[in-house]
Amino acid sequence: MSLGLTKSQMAAIYDHGERAYPHECCGLLLGRFEPEDRKTLVETWAVENNWEGSGEFGLDDGQTSQRRFMISPDDYRQGERHARSKGLEIIGTYHSHPDHPAIPSEFDRNNAWPVYSYMIVSVEQGKAKVLTSWTLDDDRQFQNEAFFQAKEV
Repeated sequence: MSLGLTKSQMAAIYDHGERAYPHECCGLLLGRFEPEDRKTLVETWAVENNWEGSGEFGLDDGQTSQRRFMISPDDYRQGERHARSKGLEIIGTYHSHPDHPAIPSEFDRNNAWPVYSYMIVSVEQGKAKVLTSWTLDDDRQFQNEAFFQAKEV
């Protein structure tokens, strides 16, 4: 699997992570599924980290929004409507790891869906450092997803 994105899309995710620090930021990745296990990101859809309201969904594990994120069902619906209006699909999500590496946690893995891309930006002391992307394999293990440079539009 590989994911195409532009420098400006990468910058938008970095910026969102820095603005949300020390909390996790999150958002949807809107784009297209392409042949040969490729995806192309067309638009990032930033949303509010709704972790503090996660208890009603049975997700609350005692952590805070500094270590967890949740995209609300309403935000998913709005993002999906917006994507469809532009002929796009939700191809994944992104979130930040404040003062932690850009690798998925066990919580991330347990709440991931196959096929989607899961981008993670590490934000150290308020500064975005590394962006990675992951996808689940058939054994529900994350595999690193390569990036390719997409053209700016």
